[in-house]
Amino acid sequence: MMRFPIALLGVLAMSCGLAQAQLVLPGAVGSPPSSSAEFASSAAAVVGRPLRLDGNQGQLLLSSRGKLLRIDKFSLPGEVISTPSRKCLIEIIGKAPIETKSLGRPDGLERYEAEIPACPFSFDLLDGALLVPAQNAACVFQAADCQASPSGLWGPDAASLESDAKSIERQRALAETAAAGFLVALEARLKGRPEAEDVAREQSDFIARRDDVCRDYDKESAHGYCASRMAQSRAALLKARIDALDRRPAAPD
Repeated sequence: MMRFPIALLGVLAMSCGLAQAQLVLPGAVGSPPSSSAEFASSAAAVVGRPLRLDGNQGQLLLSSRGKLLRIDKFSLPGEVISTPSRKCLIEIIGKAPIETKSLGRPDGLERYEAEIPACPFSFDLLDGALLVPAQNAACVFQAADCQASPSGLWGPDAASLESDAKSIERQRALAETAAAGFLVALEARLKGRPEAEDVAREQSDFIARRDDVCRDYDKESAHGYCASRMAQSRAALLKARIDALDRRPAAPD
């Protein structure tokens, strides 16, 4: 096996149009995560459960030690830089589990950050899933001739979700009902303020983002899992906005 600089091991396999490489990392020490949020998952709901990007690609496996959340396994699908039509898979392997750092709840959900060389990213903790926001740029692994992005919803294998379609539909309905109520409450609090226009625009942006994130989730039309988790994220965000407004000191008369 050829070795490359920056602790990157070379291509392990090149067959059937799939390139595979390993990125070897040191472990990093993070701060303990906070408690779970409404419409979100506790860490226990994702620990030890393999999560896959779009329900069918790569793998992200979490564990915990005390209150620390760690990444035990992380394989990231991407495309070959020199031949974009070909797929590649980067396996990121730490000498020890990779600790994540808690970033609190900036948008109503527990957010964590993984400071991985060449591919740092953050993720929000949902009910049994992780939501990775859009990256400014792809993660580039030049020595492996591979580029990839962790952005999207990491959830259960799609094949395991179809039997739970009715339960998932109920979860989505609850989250969407809550989000609609929070939206009305938020608009009432912002009535007459310039921020009110931003709320309406954000709602349209959310719908577009949900469609973009869920478009590629495997078998989404059969189970609706991605849409249900995006609804949960929207409800959590709106609730956080209301809470922030309620904590804001009243304006002087």
